Amino acid sequence: MRFSEFNFHPTLLEGIEASGYENATPVQEQVIPIIMNGRDLIASAQTGTGKTAAFLLPMMNHLISNNHGSKVSGVIIVPTRELAIQIGQVIEGLSYFTSISSIAIYGGSDGQNFVAEKKALQTGADIVVCTPGRLLAHLKMGYVKFDAIQFLVLDEADRMLDMGFQDDINTIISHLPTKRQTLLFSATMPEKIRRLAKNILHTPAEINIAISKPPEKIVQQAYIIFEPQKLPLVKHLLQNTPHRSAVVFCGRKQDVKQLTRELHHAKLKVAEIHSDLEQFQREEVLQAFTSGRIPIIIATDILSRGIDIDTIDLVINYDVPSDEEDYVHRIGRTARAEADGIAMTLVSESDQSRFADIEHLLGKQVEKVSVPEQFGTTPLYQPSTKKRSSGYGGNNKQRNFRNKNFNRR
Repeated sequence: MRFSEFNFHPTLLEGIEASGYENATPVQEQVIPIIMNGRDLIASAQTGTGKTAAFLLPMMNHLISNNHGSKVSGVIIVPTRELAIQIGQVIEGLSYFTSISSIAIYGGSDGQNFVAEKKALQTGADIVVCTPGRLLAHLKMGYVKFDAIQFLVLDEADRMLDMGFQDDINTIISHLPTKRQTLLFSATMPEKIRRLAKNILHTPAEINIAISKPPEKIVQQAYIIFEPQKLPLVKHLLQNTPHRSAVVFCGRKQDVKQLTRELHHAKLKVAEIHSDLEQFQREEVLQAFTSGRIPIIIATDILSRGIDIDTIDLVINYDVPSDEEDYVHRIGRTARAEADGIAMTLVSESDQSRFADIEHLLGKQVEKVSVPEQFGTTPLYQPSTKKRSSGYGGNNKQRNFRNKNFNRR
């Protein structure tokens, strides 16, 4: 389905065309008509499905068509600064030929940014994209007026609850008018998300989009090793695998810091990204990485969503992520924009069962690559099968989802 078929305002269509959008993704085809009809919505959809444009376009079309005023009309709450920045950039592109104004509000920025955010909230940016803590800081100052809010969007709601933002979200919602259109997007639908949806949505439509699988062009490999072999092996892989840009993911920021120090000692040009860094530091690292001045980044999962860099051709999982879907997000950082990419995962003995769960989600076995002889003997791959049914046919959650086609990140 082409975007021209949604009957969007001409100025918005200009922005859509200028942004390079032509055909709607499955989530956009299903979600956009529901939002344009004014219904609340709960949608299960991952990063990479095109959900950002799915909720932005009908919101913006409504604001353009209904003479938006001088007050904030839409609030989009997201879990991380990176995602707030990314969505803000998408709004800027789509709204280029319209009169819609927007601002991204997030923590970690300097006092000058806070002043600019305050001014935008007081004078009425049409759409505010924010992290919960930062918006709450403004609300507590008493100058934010949300009486004209028409749209509330909670994006990656499951991640926000996992990060402990439940109370902040409830406080923000208490400042909003009860008559509004509320849209909730979540990669997973645990019971806590269902409870939240029940409390804040009014007779919502529900859309389930299948858990995406990595593009086939990503070469996936796994090294079955003992824990002490991880560090020397990752050094070897980075030194001997040709790449333009590489990301090494660690589950904990302590591991990111330690691995970065060790790789520095090995004379590799690396930088680190994790939540202990200030926002300006993270932006400087990303800028150096994007420009090619730093070819390797060591990062937590904070970088697994909300980053779109075409030059990443190597991803290494220093450990197996605790959630199968995080694996998809991690390796999805490579092979973007029709490029090729390699994703390698170091699987220690304690990680074997979790990696088998990932293979179960993928519906196939990942190639097990032999470790070079210089690293000594390695364990057999013998994961426990307690959590999985026999075969590789997909789990119940996958079977309940309707659509398995994705093409927009």
